[in-house]
Amino acid sequence: MLSDAPAQSLQFGPFLINERTGEPYLRLPAPHENIIITAPRLQDAPHICEIMNDPRVYRWVSSPPFPYFMEHATSWLSQTKAEADAVWTELKQANVEYPNGPLKIVGKCPVRSILEENADGSYTFLGDCGIDRHRYEDVIDAEEHARVVQENNARPVGDLNIIWTIGDYLRPSHQGKGIMTAVIGTLMKAWWIPRMKIRCVRPSVFEGNGGSIRVFEKNGFVLWKTVRDCMHVMAKGEFPEELRTLHLLEWQARAS
Repeated sequence: MLSDAPAQSLQFGPFLINERTGEPYLRLPAPHENIIITAPRLQDAPHICEIMNDPRVYRWVSSPPFPYFMEHATSWLSQTKAEADAVWTELKQANVEYPNGPLKIVGKCPVRSILEENADGSYTFLGDCGIDRHRYEDVIDAEEHARVVQENNARPVGDLNIIWTIGDYLRPSHQGKGIMTAVIGTLMKAWWIPRMKIRCVRPSVFEGNGGSIRVFEKNGFVLWKTVRDCMHVMAKGEFPEELRTLHLLEWQARAS
């Protein structure tokens, strides 16, 4: 098990540091203390393929292709790893310039991969939880959709008016155990709120995915609105091409 050495810097807090790799990570609270959230790792591509080709996952995920191949996983990991590495480099530079503060406000989180520590010291990839600027899937009109996305993306890092969304998935064997609830709660308290200045989050959930709705509700989210037949989803495996209904939930800092 990792030794949980705390980062010796205000800029790196609240992360723990993997003494072997130098990578940051967060550990979930009990009863999930054997699970960490860390930076994306390229070696997890086969595990992502396995999970993304499971109907218990791809049924509820809108954007990944099906079948999901190694090149898809490698491409996605390369992108998310580059983003994580960039923000970690940004924090290291801030640590040189301002070792005792002020704290650097950033536009990304350097950790998102969910791993389970095994008794032999190895890790099992469980899933992912990332936060991005809202994509406004609920806005049907193409011109209005382009306008609101551009407006939200143009807001500078740290702007309290940015609207965010969450994308997450978990290995089916570990669903229903409170893990994703703890992951989202940990990321919100440790990083998203204090170090990204996030004040409004609106994740979307396909109709029928009650488990995801409960995860968000346990973290203080409420149903914001439901948009019927707003997203066109191509056929995947046993599921036909169809229009899907989205539930949008919302968390706002002032209500928490």
